[in-house]
Amino acid sequence: MAFVRGMTCNNSTISVSLGARAYPIHIGAGVREVFLGALDRLRGGGRAVFVVTSPAVVRAQALLFEGIRAVGAVVHVVSCDGEGAKRAVELEALWEALAVGCVDRGGVVVAVGGGVVGDLSGFAAATYLRGVDFIQVPTTLLAMVDSAVGGKTGINLGAGKNLAGAFHQPVAVYADTGLLATLPPREFSAGMAEVIKTGLLGDAALFARLCGAGPLRWDHPALEGVIRRCCEIKAVVVGADERETAGGEGGRALLNLGHTFGHAIENVAGYGEYLHGEAVAVGLVLAARLSVELGLVGRDVVASVAGVLRANNLPLALRRELPVGALLEAMRRDKKARGGAMRFVVLRAVGEAGMCLVDDEVLLARVLGAAHLEPVFFA
Repeated sequence: MAFVRGMTCNNSTISVSLGARAYPIHIGAGVREVFLGALDRLRGGGRAVFVVTSPAVVRAQALLFEGIRAVGAVVHVVSCDGEGAKRAVELEALWEALAVGCVDRGGVVVAVGGGVVGDLSGFAAATYLRGVDFIQVPTTLLAMVDSAVGGKTGINLGAGKNLAGAFHQPVAVYADTGLLATLPPREFSAGMAEVIKTGLLGDAALFARLCGAGPLRWDHPALEGVIRRCCEIKAVVVGADERETAGGEGGRALLNLGHTFGHAIENVAGYGEYLHGEAVAVGLVLAARLSVELGLVGRDVVASVAGVLRANNLPLALRRELPVGALLEAMRRDKKARGGAMRFVVLRAVGEAGMCLVDDEVLLARVLGAAHLEPVFFA
């Protein structure tokens, strides 16, 4: 798909096809007005609207929250920004707030924030009163292209990332690209890791354009088209394999390229040391290395992955060495593991991914042992 600019809200709506539970993804600058209009209609129909957000988002999006409060929505601010909010104690506080706010089964939970807020809010919506409606308003690039779409919700446990959760699809997603103007550069770069991942696993043309585009910014004319393309790819995958149950080549599980490594890095380093996208970036390099070790792709693929990550200010290696044994143990607890063997998304070519069970810990230790080295040292 060619990069485009100036798309309007009307021609930037994608549908996630799930039968009676199909929902729209609205993409473009100014979509917040469409969102506020939807909230106004919900409140006019007598439905409780309960908005969940984080401290940084409230500060950065003051005008948006003026509009949210003006329609009579309740706003709940979680205790902190970042992965520290994806905990059971925060989920319990959110349940209690919903109950105190007298939100009934006709109520709607709205996540306004990044992936952490979306995952936490979605899990609360999935479980409160055995399920209430849920809307996603992503304010980060990572959430717009990945976590806000597809209905995966959850929290972290001490044993690993996203180990408690539920599938609970939103009824709508409103991705206003104008909200990205306030996103810190580091957070924007973290979102680019998920964009690059999408090209690697499912669209060679997208990956090639990213390689030639240089670093993207929130106001880059190509960005809206990039977000749309990522959402199109994810919508198709989710529509075909909503609950990640497909066998064979993996179905929805392919969207986890780089994530088995990335989640282990986040867990062992301690949640918060790496942004999710930064850990995924290192994970993409390691997934490419593993693919080379398995004889699936050439070393030039590692160089290509490293080049586009570096251009978008993403790490290619760990900031400090982490114990290989601890990383392996974290990967054994990964949700994709089967029968004691670790299950990885690997590259068969740029734009094509597949699943592979790997029980050779010597090979994995070799790949992980190079995680603190720049790809130029790959041997």
